[in-house]
Amino acid sequence: MGNGQPKHLRRGAADGEYAGTPGLSGIRREKEGDGLSLLVEIEKQLGNFHLNVRFQAETETLALLGASGCGKSMTLKCIAGIMTPDRGRIVLNGRVLFDSEAGIDLPPQQRRVGYLFQNYALFPTMTVEKNILCGIRSGSKAEKNAALTATLHRFRLEGLEKRYPAQLSGGQQQRVALARILCSQPEVILLDEPFSALDSYLKWDLELKLSDFLENFSGPILWVSHDRGEVFRNCKRVCILDQGASQGTFTLRQLFHEPETEAAARLSGCKNIVEAVPAGSAVTLPAWGLTLNCGKPVPADVRQAGIRARHVMTVPEGTPDAFYCTVERVIQDVFTTIVLLRPKGAASGAPLLRMELERDDWRRLNRPEGLWIAVQPRDILLLK
Repeated sequence: MGNGQPKHLRRGAADGEYAGTPGLSGIRREKEGDGLSLLVEIEKQLGNFHLNVRFQAETETLALLGASGCGKSMTLKCIAGIMTPDRGRIVLNGRVLFDSEAGIDLPPQQRRVGYLFQNYALFPTMTVEKNILCGIRSGSKAEKNAALTATLHRFRLEGLEKRYPAQLSGGQQQRVALARILCSQPEVILLDEPFSALDSYLKWDLELKLSDFLENFSGPILWVSHDRGEVFRNCKRVCILDQGASQGTFTLRQLFHEPETEAAARLSGCKNIVEAVPAGSAVTLPAWGLTLNCGKPVPADVRQAGIRARHVMTVPEGTPDAFYCTVERVIQDVFTTIVLLRPKGAASGAPLLRMELERDDWRRLNRPEGLWIAVQPRDILLLK
């Protein structure tokens, strides 16, 4: 294949319509979707890694959330035309960007995709104004200069026009890269972990500014991240990727309250996940020797149960459905105390149960050797 592109595909094929693309009711920034959409159904084999991704985004900020190496960046590169899938299709607002069966594979410059790389990909030998002018592809010289002036003002880059990327801060480089992208009038914006290389203070400041700059963009935005907090603050829906495969698309509420799969639960921050056996309206957890009441019929296909550390509660002895645990380890975190517990009936080698509570609440317990613990039925995550 040489460059990784299947030989049967032709670059520069004419734009085409793809019938039967279903719509979703996605939203961004409390606005209804206006019909602009991105459909991705692709597969790619790269060595031992198999990418198999399916999702659709409308006028919304959709997160691609997954651990490092799960295929998030590869997915963006396939959408942008930098990498070529082995099979599948990519459709943007009715235009077919890629279709392996039809032999369509548009080159990047014809896709109208704005890609904000992790390192911003500015041209190092060009000044700020020349980098931005690369995104202004039409109009007379006077029109381009007018657009440049307006863009410099909008992105607060006035006074930096003659500087080179190496003379800019990380935040300034990001603004230049985003300005260049938006000047090219993309139909979709791809953000590849835009804050991964920044310290926490600078990251927070740039996150607020980036959100402001993207506020009025009228197309889909794909936000790649492995940071669930970043996703929660900026996105409306989340597509989970696990070892190259998409695991479904969730609303924020679904992800954090009803994640359905182990991968989704772990990425949402759940620390306690063990094997579960359905038992009517309860689940048996063999590793911990427990049976927990779920308050509703448990589906037969449930295979695991998750309990968030903050939902593990201390209760008085004799409380219904409570179980006794020994305190194995106490870890002081920045603002909370993490307590690792061993349920009384736990099997040898079973994972410890993690509880997280406020430091003052832990101090009031006076360093006990054991605790009576309970979990509300509504706080038990049933995972398939």
